Amino acid sequence: MDALVELQESSDYLKERGIEEVDVAIVLGTGLGGLVESIDVKHSWSYSQIPHLPVATVEQHFGKLIYGLLEGKKVLAWQGRFHFYEGYSMEQVVKPVRISRMLGAKALLISNASGSLNPAFKKGGLMLIEDHINLLPDTPLRGANFPSLGDRFPDMSEPYDLALRNLLKAIASDCGIALSEGVYCSVAGPQLETKAEYRYLKTIGADAVGMSTVPEVIAAVHMGMPCAAVSVLTDECNPEALEPFDLNEVISMAQLAEPLLTKLFVQLVAQMPQLK
Repeated sequence: MDALVELQESSDYLKERGIEEVDVAIVLGTGLGGLVESIDVKHSWSYSQIPHLPVATVEQHFGKLIYGLLEGKKVLAWQGRFHFYEGYSMEQVVKPVRISRMLGAKALLISNASGSLNPAFKKGGLMLIEDHINLLPDTPLRGANFPSLGDRFPDMSEPYDLALRNLLKAIASDCGIALSEGVYCSVAGPQLETKAEYRYLKTIGADAVGMSTVPEVIAAVHMGMPCAAVSVLTDECNPEALEPFDLNEVISMAQLAEPLLTKLFVQLVAQMPQLK
């Protein structure tokens, strides 16, 4: 089936079941699903209920779509995302972003868990993504372009909206939340990097590394939707003192930082200017 037809059928399904308008779409990553507790939920669906939507296979991802009110704005929260390493195509990975935009979302907020490459950024901290390096082997824009979604060659000179980033930094300052800013590198995974690979990533300018986010941002830029993204730094990837990966510690760090990230996002939604 044509990818555009699938997207239309997915969005039509949700419109028919109560989604009238969307101000902000939010993609919540590993261990960061608690933001939905701040939402006045009007409707919710398991991903398996929505036509043509993949099923989240990562244990820490809830696989649930929430629609409701947050600080007076209508939000669509994707509680769990899809990853390239799960075996999904890039077109499948970015379906939530494209569906959100087709439902009228005017901005996209993303969170993820990542490893810190910058020795000044410690685990448990938050990093506002100012730019990214894409080391994934594919892009959601490969193949036929659909003009109704966006231009064939979207500009990526400022993929992370400057106004939203500045607002997030101001909110963090007002709330006393430490928020570093840096470059995020996306890799395929699911294996973690070797010491030599961490050295390489640091050399090319990455401050943090993860396995998501960049495809969603590319799709958002393609569709003209401003976006902002924050990483929870769940581990420190120092190649000279590298410790074995511990998933339980990663989840623990994500949960520890979750209240701060939730506060940032709630205040951002509250103060977000009206977008078209």
